[in-house]
Amino acid sequence: MSSLRVSSPVTPESAGWEYVGFELLPLGGDRVARETGDRELCLVVVSGRCRVISANGDWDLGGRPDPFSGPPAAAYLPPGTGFELDGEGEVALCTAPAPGGGAAPRPLPGAAISVERRGHGTHERAVTPILMEEGAAESLLVCEVDTPPGHWSSYPPHKHDRDALPQESFLEETYYHRIMPEGGFAMQRVYTEDGTIDESIPVRDGDIVLVPRGYHTVAAPPGYRVWYLNVMAGPRRKWAVVNDPDHDWISRQP
Repeated sequence: MSSLRVSSPVTPESAGWEYVGFELLPLGGDRVARETGDRELCLVVVSGRCRVISANGDWDLGGRPDPFSGPPAAAYLPPGTGFELDGEGEVALCTAPAPGGGAAPRPLPGAAISVERRGHGTHERAVTPILMEEGAAESLLVCEVDTPPGHWSSYPPHKHDRDALPQESFLEETYYHRIMPEGGFAMQRVYTEDGTIDESIPVRDGDIVLVPRGYHTVAAPPGYRVWYLNVMAGPRRKWAVVNDPDHDWISRQP
């Protein structure tokens, strides 16, 4: 079994890195109380509905039955925030350090987010920038990607493991995968130029994959639609990637 395929929760300590935290939280029983502590939080409703209650407001989020059915609903909370969650479904708690105090708390309604089409042909996919650079935060970058059956995404293989702006930024990353129908699978490859990491990972519905460094890409087999939630963070909040030079020519094809 790959050491990069892990279970929830992901903490900096469990992953052996510094920035990204990720947790899946099922809702459907008692109200859940949490604290952001010294980290900022982006809460994403994967499925169902979620009520977020804090001193910053009372927000009712969600409404999609699964991540393939409609836009996401999310919320941002800064460090030092106590909050409660109530509802039915599954939420993702995406966290990163925010020593500067983070940004203003707010809901992030899916209807206000524009979906981007990236790639062409069999590597076209839909990317929803839930909390990317245009949205205020201190460290976090969060998006979701919907890959049609038989397509590739996060493609061409690319990396972001050097703090070398403007060409490349250093970002740790998690992938949370969902597959439709549930019995299917996807393939994720993570590899470095020097070969210290070279893993082709079969992922099933509900799997989490770590990308600590190196090039990475995802393939959806024919018949199976693949969705994933990406959480990224690093020393500077900038998404700047470098494609694998062996495959960069693909990105320039009409």
